[in-house]
Amino acid sequence: MRVLIVNGSPRAKGNSDLLCDAFLRGAQEAGHQVEKISLRDKVVHPCRACYACFQTGACVQKDDMADLLAKVEAAEVLVLASPTYFLTMSGQMKGFIDRLLPKWQGLSGKDAYIIVTGHDGRQGLRRNAEDLAAILENLGDSVRQIIWGERVWKKGEVLGTPAMEEAYQAGRHLGVR
Repeated sequence: MRVLIVNGSPRAKGNSDLLCDAFLRGAQEAGHQVEKISLRDKVVHPCRACYACFQTGACVQKDDMADLLAKVEAAEVLVLASPTYFLTMSGQMKGFIDRLLPKWQGLSGKDAYIIVTGHDGRQGLRRNAEDLAAILENLGDSVRQIIWGERVWKKGEVLGTPAMEEAYQAGRHLGVR
């Protein structure tokens, strides 16, 4: 299966990044084709709401989003990872999601996984996970699992937590029902 992991954390080697890497390792070991994209390394301008994409199927802005859209479209499995900022996803993730507009009707039918991290327990991360799940379900994708990187804040705090094994096992068992 073609797996695309989209990491919305602005912090390299942080907790979201580490969970993405665990998922990636499990999926690669299971024989899947996996690519991880860190939005912090991409230029993704905010949506202008011009709706030119409704006529052309492409955004008028010239940034990294055209390439990202093609990758999302080609993926069979989509993993969205985001730290929790003020109860919801990072600005990088929200900007990326807004820019899915040119292809939103063609992004359905994927298995989806969500990774959320933050210093709170599950209750404090819930809105982030629910927002991401609602967006994926609205696109027509099936959310298979939410991986909760809870009570982690400083870089590396997620190491040794159950979330690391959950992420690895989720990647390892893609496609198994």
